[in-house]
Amino acid sequence: MPLELHIVTPEKKIFSDLVDNVYLPGADGEMGILPQHAGLVTALKPGELRYAYHGTTQTLAIGSGFAEVTQTKVIVLTDSALGEAEIDAEHVEAAIKRAHDKLATIDHNVDHEEVAHLQGIIAKATSDLHFKRKYSR
Repeated sequence: MPLELHIVTPEKKIFSDLVDNVYLPGADGEMGILPQHAGLVTALKPGELRYAYHGTTQTLAIGSGFAEVTQTKVIVLTDSALGEAEIDAEHVEAAIKRAHDKLATIDHNVDHEEVAHLQGIIAKATSDLHFKRKYSR
């Protein structure tokens, strides 16, 4: 019995079809989802999403978001979902540097929201870069 998998970003539906399993970067670590999994809603952190589709493992670098899991369906709502070919390592490295440079110039005691925003950018970009390096051929 397969699972329905739906991966959605604010811009578009990335994927919607039946799969054998799904592995998500949950807020508390990687979670494996098989058919008949207990229902849950979980936060997602930037990382690698994998799923078995027609006998092959498909991978995406995703950003933060949420996943809803039922016994027959997984719905992933994320701010981004990119394949390896869509990630430009030089651009990502530059984004990490800009965020680190800006982080070094702000008052961490006053600009809590800006610090959190920059840390989020660094976490997502670092995750994307790791994914790119892992799957580059």
